[in-house]
Amino acid sequence: MRIGILTSGGDSPGMNDAIYAVVKTCYKRGIECYGIYNGYRGLVRNQIAPLSLEDVHGIESKGGTILRSARLPEFKEVEVRQKAVENLKANGIDALVVVGGDGSYMGALRLTEMGINCIGLPGTIDNDIASTDFTIGFFTCTETIQKGIELVKDTARSHSRCIVIETMGNKCGDLALFGAISCGVDAVITREHPIDEEELFARLTKKREKNPDAYAIVVISEKNPDCQLNDLVEKIKQNTPFGQHVRGTSLGFVQRGGNPCTFDRIMAIRMGVRAVELLVEGKGGRCVGLRKNAIVDYDIVEALSKERHVDPDIARLADILMYNSKEL
Repeated sequence: MRIGILTSGGDSPGMNDAIYAVVKTCYKRGIECYGIYNGYRGLVRNQIAPLSLEDVHGIESKGGTILRSARLPEFKEVEVRQKAVENLKANGIDALVVVGGDGSYMGALRLTEMGINCIGLPGTIDNDIASTDFTIGFFTCTETIQKGIELVKDTARSHSRCIVIETMGNKCGDLALFGAISCGVDAVITREHPIDEEELFARLTKKREKNPDAYAIVVISEKNPDCQLNDLVEKIKQNTPFGQHVRGTSLGFVQRGGNPCTFDRIMAIRMGVRAVELLVEGKGGRCVGLRKNAIVDYDIVEALSKERHVDPDIARLADILMYNSKEL
């Protein structure tokens, strides 16, 4: 038996741990493991090579992915996927582990339908996959966001400014919520956890009137059509005493990088081991997740049909810590 592994979509800290776990588990079971470089694009271009224990030595502490990643929208086309299947068969690869997000899961499902058993692992910083409590890389990213907010606080405090910080997260606000809660900011705004603008302005106004030298930090998530970084900055300038002392900043791609934290490493390794076990059992078209600290697996169709909800306990914490006007 030969098992391949690829990483697809945006990189996330912990992807290397998943690769490490798959290669090590294959070795223990006498299975050959092959790496597919540059995601589905590399699969179509036959960028496939064996992965040895030496190849993965020490990668568990490194961010990013040694297999690199790329996006290939054309993988939706049957002819493109057929070329991928032909390359897998030419290399004697029977099954595949795919580390990525929802789009990567769909590619894994389609390959399974074409005779290549695939298992998906949730590799994305966004935490936007409903079939798992947490995704590989999410907690490392929140730690980076926490550090970023704390650094920005120093400047806000020094200049008595209000600074609006935009985080990543695609259409999921978990990164903004977790980062904001951990740093004691003044407000956090996401799609799932909005705040009335007039209420925000009133709270910032009250804080500034109480102390003319007060600073404020507002955290927002990206790709929120109702709350965009530059628009919010201008509105706070016009509607609060902060006036021209308002700035906006996006933490950007630094959020993706860095060595994975312990939680992400252990979770990715647990998931990688389970992926190989499922393939050995002859299963495909499934994805691995974490539920209440237990490793679980779902049919990919079922997983993709699940609706993502904000953890009510996390939303409650945001309400208590940031939206209690009595604290201002």
